[in-house]
Amino acid sequence: MSKYIFISSGVCSSLGKGVAAAAIGSLLESSGLSVTLVKCDPYINLDAANMDPYQQGEVYVTDDGSETDSDIGTFARFTSFTPARDHSITIGQIYESVIQNERAGRYNGRTVQVIPHITDEIKRRILNAGMRSGPDVVIVEIGGTVGDIESIPFLEAARQLIRLLGHSNAITIHLTLIPMLTGGEMKTKPTQHSVKKMQEIGIQPDILLCRSELPLDSSLYRKIALFCNVNPDAVFSTVDVEQSIYELPVLFHKQRVDKRILARLGFPEARTNIRPWTTFLNRLVNPKRRVTIALVSKNTRIDDCYKSLREALLHAAVTTHNAELNLRKVDAEKLEHSDVAAAFSGVDGIVVPNNFGQRGFLGLLAAVRYARQNRVPFLGIDLGMQLMAIETARSLLNWEDADSTEFVRETSHPVISLPEEQSGLASSGSFKIGLSAIALDKQSKLYYIYKRVPMVSERHRSRYAFDRRFQEDITAKGLRITAFAQDNQTEAFEWEEHPWGIGVQYHPEFSSRPSKPHPVFSAFVGAALGV
Repeated sequence: MSKYIFISSGVCSSLGKGVAAAAIGSLLESSGLSVTLVKCDPYINLDAANMDPYQQGEVYVTDDGSETDSDIGTFARFTSFTPARDHSITIGQIYESVIQNERAGRYNGRTVQVIPHITDEIKRRILNAGMRSGPDVVIVEIGGTVGDIESIPFLEAARQLIRLLGHSNAITIHLTLIPMLTGGEMKTKPTQHSVKKMQEIGIQPDILLCRSELPLDSSLYRKIALFCNVNPDAVFSTVDVEQSIYELPVLFHKQRVDKRILARLGFPEARTNIRPWTTFLNRLVNPKRRVTIALVSKNTRIDDCYKSLREALLHAAVTTHNAELNLRKVDAEKLEHSDVAAAFSGVDGIVVPNNFGQRGFLGLLAAVRYARQNRVPFLGIDLGMQLMAIETARSLLNWEDADSTEFVRETSHPVISLPEEQSGLASSGSFKIGLSAIALDKQSKLYYIYKRVPMVSERHRSRYAFDRRFQEDITAKGLRITAFAQDNQTEAFEWEEHPWGIGVQYHPEFSSRPSKPHPVFSAFVGAALGV
């Protein structure tokens, strides 16, 4: 039977609960255990598909096509765990399922209530996620902050599961904040109140992770343990990392967090192999070269909007090329009215990722044109790939109105459009999402990047596609189609007379890991470095 770890947080949001859960999962894997991670989100949305990236960060897509919270991507990058639909639970899904059951008469006329119906559905889904793969440990991150009304059903379900499974099979780790006042005094009172709130719910945390600017001293450890009713050796400090979130598994291991968890769950003490993390960090802090990549987008205010992409570039730079990554954010809207050459001065490579909506379109197009004309290594993803076709049509074929029907419905050159529009059918707004197969042209760069594998599988999240009616026109101008989907849609473009210019319809960033960078990003960063 799987054992369970419930991870909650208090005092304030954005303490890094998802990263802490992922780091703990990594340490348990490094100790020889198998893990599954589950994220419980208190928002009423069914999933993250329609959520503003400025509020929740990127939408992370799983192999089975689930659009999930960005924490699911963090789980995947830190572990060998492959997330799926079952591993992302929102309260919206829970209420939808319970209401459907009620409409179908499955509750035999009983009054439907939060307890037991909502909490039973939460418990069923958490246990189901564990039973599907049968891991040694299931780590359940409960989103939100203790004390918020939204998180109460999840915390109540956790309380019931801990009672059901027994304290040797289920534990709670609580992440809190130790603020520092002016003058350097660190205050434990917020943590005390946060733990007291958990106790009021009926959950006594077994382990405390205390987020702070500086390490805690011994007196603070003793004080926190005394007032929060935990053992002194179950209080740990999680200080702000210096270089990267990938330092966290090493920091936890040094404090013996993994040993405490193993003992608390009744697993035999094991030697934790953290060498992959120390190797990565050593390369991170001791780079042999430096590469500057421009990320052109209209969502530049918050890094989490392109979390997986940023991490994939970092993995490729550090692990594959032992290089320091300097990521320059370029605002597409500002680029429409500024000196393009100045914006890309000193840049070694340009990335244009997925974007939705027309805002900043001309700036994105200018970036693609600059990369092509100045022979700068270029990687386009989703819309970034589609813009290669639009830019070729406008600049080299002189089709001034060439566009995507996402932005301009009436154009004589709809280079990018919905597949339904291309076939003359009524638009149904179909969405290609999740893992699907891609055939590679054996004469392409992509074919060699994938080590001469003719067929690969990658994740998608797209609605619009290149209209193959214009294939001969753009090919004559040096833009080759080098990959196809099983439905014959275009999956990749390459500039023929260019050192390295590739656009892909799919999202390779979702499957990149620190120890195993995605080959497309490794090749792109290598081209930017000139190696």
